[in-house]
Amino acid sequence: MGTKVEHQAFTVVENGTIVTPGGFSAGGLHCGLKKTSRNDIGAIRCDIPATAAAVYTTNVFQAAPLKVTRESLSNGRLQAVIVNSGNANACTGQQGEEDAYAMRAAAARELGVAEEDVAVASTGVIGELLKMDAVHSGIKALPEQLGKETNEAEQFSQAILTTDLVKKEACVSVVVGGKTVTIAGAAKGSGMIHPNMATMLAFMTSDAVIGAEALQRLLRQATNHTFNMITVDGDTSTNDMLVAMSSGYAGNEELTMDHPDWDAFAAGFTYVCQVLAKAIARDGEGATKLVEVEVTGAVSDESAQAIAKTVIGSSLVKSAMFGADANWGRIIAAVGRAGQPVNPDTVDIRLGDISVLAQSRPVVFDEEAALAYLQTDTVRIVVDLHHGEGKAVAWGCDLTYDYVRINAAYRT
Repeated sequence: MGTKVEHQAFTVVENGTIVTPGGFSAGGLHCGLKKTSRNDIGAIRCDIPATAAAVYTTNVFQAAPLKVTRESLSNGRLQAVIVNSGNANACTGQQGEEDAYAMRAAAARELGVAEEDVAVASTGVIGELLKMDAVHSGIKALPEQLGKETNEAEQFSQAILTTDLVKKEACVSVVVGGKTVTIAGAAKGSGMIHPNMATMLAFMTSDAVIGAEALQRLLRQATNHTFNMITVDGDTSTNDMLVAMSSGYAGNEELTMDHPDWDAFAAGFTYVCQVLAKAIARDGEGATKLVEVEVTGAVSDESAQAIAKTVIGSSLVKSAMFGADANWGRIIAAVGRAGQPVNPDTVDIRLGDISVLAQSRPVVFDEEAALAYLQTDTVRIVVDLHHGEGKAVAWGCDLTYDYVRINAAYRT
């Protein structure tokens, strides 16, 4: 079940997994979609139909699995998710849609759930048809791989990865009306990351009693402050999807926004999203460090978000972070082109605790100390606009030679 670490509103369950919340099992295996022997198909199953919600990519070109999942989720309920990696099943026309529906039907049959209660997700190369013989053999073998232990959860987490170097997981518990409620998540993402909804693929489970409308609202709010605030390369995938399922096994009084413990539950839920989002940014293709941009003093939170994402998405800023170059000129240039209200005479910039700009004027700073700081694996850029009360944080990574190498040969 993992080790617990106390926070003010919730408890972090160290080593918790997607199956830690009551009622869930998961698993994964290799069926032959990838050229390597890494797992490439997996599933999450709830013992009963669960309350569910989702957010999707805003890319105009949306992969076939998203259409199927939207249809399944029209009643606010899911019992299973089937997911493959190695092939996105995107831009594959009518055949791609038929294959996504076939995945749903096969998963329903083998997992013993209603077809309309199955979500489908895919990630990998765009524009290639799925090897459906491999998919069907994998789905047929999945039931024996599903379980409620850490090992089975590990196999699922591995099954959703593409160029990722590490799995991404998080888990917390929250006391709701005297009952312990658990929230967990697993995600994948390393390249083609600039979400306008969530991340490439993420899945959350909970055992809270909560309605579909409340869960959907919370999911959107949490996404806007976490997954929507990361970028690796400025590209929004055709397959981005975040699905949340809640079994109700905790037996708490139904959570609504009026519930006295709603804020604690929302804080725990958002924390899980943030951990996953930051893990994706840190694991960006070729990345050597996590870069965090905090913007304060903006005219609104929305304005601060736009500025933070512009800075974190700047190729010049990202390159400077890779080279450990304290080039604050690139940062202020990004602030200025974000299309937001800024007083050009009142901007402060810090690299960690090192002030490099005050009231839009250069500050003499220790270059060696700045170099040493920028060579660490986590860099924090702070921009204070002194123009309002708005604030936001965005996360990304440096831009390295390896990013080009990886993406120059992605299909091969």
